[in-house]
Amino acid sequence: MAQKSICEILFKDSVIIPSVRNVDDFKFALAHTKSASIILLFGDIIVLPSILQEAKKYNKRVLVHLDLIGGIGKDRSGIRYLARLGVNSAITTKPQLVKFAREEGMIVIQRLFVMDSEALKSGINLLKSCNPDAVEVLPASIPKIIIDQLVKEIGLPVLAGGLMHTMEDIETALKNGAQAVSTSKKELW
Repeated sequence: MAQKSICEILFKDSVIIPSVRNVDDFKFALAHTKSASIILLFGDIIVLPSILQEAKKYNKRVLVHLDLIGGIGKDRSGIRYLARLGVNSAITTKPQLVKFAREEGMIVIQRLFVMDSEALKSGINLLKSCNPDAVEVLPASIPKIIIDQLVKEIGLPVLAGGLMHTMEDIETALKNGAQAVSTSKKELW
């Protein structure tokens, strides 16, 4: 999928993507945010069908955090099951899950923790090998030069997430080159 298409799909209405940790925050994000996407940081295979159904009513895309969904194996069969359930977008820290999800036609964001130059170097190699649709860098306070290097090396849309507390934090991340931000802080949605 082309970069522009991914950006239009994931961040078409807002560059702030809510990351929800519970049902109440999910319901709030559905009803009170402009974002086309919501990152799901909770749940299991029992509640997931109703979450997907509710999101559809609001025309929202649910990015299921594959590492956090309960009751499903973190393997090819588990991802295949999620795809059959209607999950069409995912986020993960695990490169093998990126590969499996891509094989099932999902849009996939690889989460990447960038703590130092070695983590950046390893992350770039990982991204080149697992081929996600986008990357989310954490923490969001990563300097512009790092985001620029990621874009130059991998050519993917970059989201920034983690440790966002103010609108100034969001503005800084966007100014540093992130195309969108994710945050679980409801006040920033």
